[in-house]
Amino acid sequence: MLVSASALSEEIKAVQLYTQDQLISMINKNTHLNRVVTDRCQLVQDIEAHAEVLKEPAYQFLWGDMLAWGVCVEADPKRGVSFMRDASEQGLPAALEQMGRYYAKGTLVQQDKQRAVFYLREAAAMGFLKAQLELAQLFVDGYGSPYDYEDAYRWLYNAVTDDKATHQQIASYLGQLEKLMHPKAVRNARRPMDS
Repeated sequence: MLVSASALSEEIKAVQLYTQDQLISMINKNTHLNRVVTDRCQLVQDIEAHAEVLKEPAYQFLWGDMLAWGVCVEADPKRGVSFMRDASEQGLPAALEQMGRYYAKGTLVQQDKQRAVFYLREAAAMGFLKAQLELAQLFVDGYGSPYDYEDAYRWLYNAVTDDKATHQQIASYLGQLEKLMHPKAVRNARRPMDS
């Protein structure tokens, strides 16, 4: 049976490499690994090149996550964490948050709450809401420095979300942080961000 060229071209579709913005959006929604699998692992060499040669932080994070969990490649958690750490050192908020979460929970690395605070604080300062919430939880649990509570409160107090569950979570953390803070620090934290 002969297959027409148009039928063959419909069957074989080349997948375009993701733009930085597309990839960061996928990472922030935690769909990046699913997308690589959905694309039938066609971009593994390109992803590796962007991570290892071009050292683009979003691709370092993706490549690290792929290696850490064996998605489309043989699992190599040590190398994977190294690439995720490289992405965090370049200031990718999602990488900072993930490294903080991994240290907080002891995922792939030894649990180290103080190191988790370091990573999460950096991502939180960049406005990454997920990191702000995780950082507040660590503070409420007694980790970190009381000197940082005001910043954490300020970030959450000024956070904007349309998700009701997240909104309630923020309100809960604000109430818990208030109990740990001096009233003057709470008043300072409630000032607008640009003042």
